[in-house]
Amino acid sequence: MISLKRNSKLELVEAKGIRVRQSSMYTPNQNEDFKISRGKFSDFLTCPRCFYLDRVKGLASPGMPGWTLNETTDLLLKKEFDECREKQTAHRIFEENNLNHLVPFAHPDMDKWRDSLRNGLMTKFENIILTGGVDDIWQDTNTKKLIVVDYKSQANKNMVETWSYLSSPYHEGYKVQMDFYAFLLKEMNFEVDETSYFLVCNADRNAEGFFGKMDFFETLVPYKWNTDWIPEQLSNMLKTLNSDEIPEGNVSCMNCAYARQRAQYDKKI
Repeated sequence: MISLKRNSKLELVEAKGIRVRQSSMYTPNQNEDFKISRGKFSDFLTCPRCFYLDRVKGLASPGMPGWTLNETTDLLLKKEFDECREKQTAHRIFEENNLNHLVPFAHPDMDKWRDSLRNGLMTKFENIILTGGVDDIWQDTNTKKLIVVDYKSQANKNMVETWSYLSSPYHEGYKVQMDFYAFLLKEMNFEVDETSYFLVCNADRNAEGFFGKMDFFETLVPYKWNTDWIPEQLSNMLKTLNSDEIPEGNVSCMNCAYARQRAQYDKKI
């Protein structure tokens, strides 16, 4: 996909490929606090080289359009769960899955925790402020433990099954995401239930036609999170940020591969 740079008025402007906001760039061995989002942490795990060039050198990766259909699914689900949150009653999906002892967690900071751009769940690791905008948090009324929840939308002709969903290599990032949210909540001194849930909304591709609507099958996929690996990777990430050398990339990184090949052609011009 070829992206074009536009300003806030949606006018085409020159794309410079470099960040101009200094607060988004890290200076190796700086003492000042620096924010790293869940998405940027995932970038580090995927390709340290791309992560370093982004956060330290300030290279701006081409943008992607928003997933407005997925965002709409999330928005409508949040409206449903917020109604149950206010009344502290079980949502219909709980009743369908014999989880009547669960309710959406009521907390004054819930809207902040779901705001990934400005707030989110937050904790510190040395001089790194870790943030992550969670979709929802439920609570077990028996144990009072919190349950991390993430909404996922897809369109697959096959029904969602727990084993196949969690074993898909394309969903490895989903599990990292859930581990990270659980880590943040624990660091914020909350008790977190060992089981989290993906609420997967799978569009019906076998319908007779569109007719102005799209039907979804809703499936709860339980996932037992694991945060044991996160502190070591956070230390590795900080070492990378504090290095003066650009790290090696992931051999499977398509961004790195494109940059190498593009450089060969640019040399000939």
